[in-house]
Amino acid sequence: MDMGCSSFFYESAAMPCCHDSCCPSSISPSTGQDDPRWHRALWIALIVNGGFFLTEIIAGVMADSASLQADALDFLGDTANYAISLTVTGMALAWRSRAALLKGGTMLVFALWVLGNTLWHAWSGTLPHAETMGLIGALALLANGGVALMLYRFRSGDANMRSVWICSRNDAIGNLAVLLAALGVFGTGTGWPDIIVAFIMGGLGLHGGTQIVLHAIAETASTKMELAG
Repeated sequence: MDMGCSSFFYESAAMPCCHDSCCPSSISPSTGQDDPRWHRALWIALIVNGGFFLTEIIAGVMADSASLQADALDFLGDTANYAISLTVTGMALAWRSRAALLKGGTMLVFALWVLGNTLWHAWSGTLPHAETMGLIGALALLANGGVALMLYRFRSGDANMRSVWICSRNDAIGNLAVLLAALGVFGTGTGWPDIIVAFIMGGLGLHGGTQIVLHAIAETASTKMELAG
């Protein structure tokens, strides 16, 4: 969800001007969108994320884990993300920018839900099942790591392609955080490591959603200026 679709490590080194509409892309929007590898990667990512959403939401409820539930919602958001990206593939840049804007807004909504759910767990004092968290988190990390590697080549594309890359990359970071939370719960015998990680994931979602929305708005404005000119 990009909830997981966010990061405080927002590619400042790899793409120092990615927020700027004049920033050159290593993959042109038209070429990238027509690339069969882009289509194939999106379909694989869609299937993987849809499957892991079901897995994690069930495991998260059974384990009473806020971070697993946050990660599950992230998978759901990304499934919708990839579906939208497949729908707008080949369309004009303006439509792809609007799709990125929609996805960024959705990420913000999901992030707010995660933060609210985490507050409820903190208030209730739930103690999650560390072993379940660790097992599911490890499997999700392997899945998301593979998807992120597939999408790495498209990280410098348009706002739509970039939003897909950000989601995948930060999902892997979120999965690693769930593993750390599982270790913390196991070591301390309290639910606070789970709560802290869920809060961080919610914060990452707010950050990433904001970045995608800003990039999409800049891209849309640039397209309108070109048409007006």
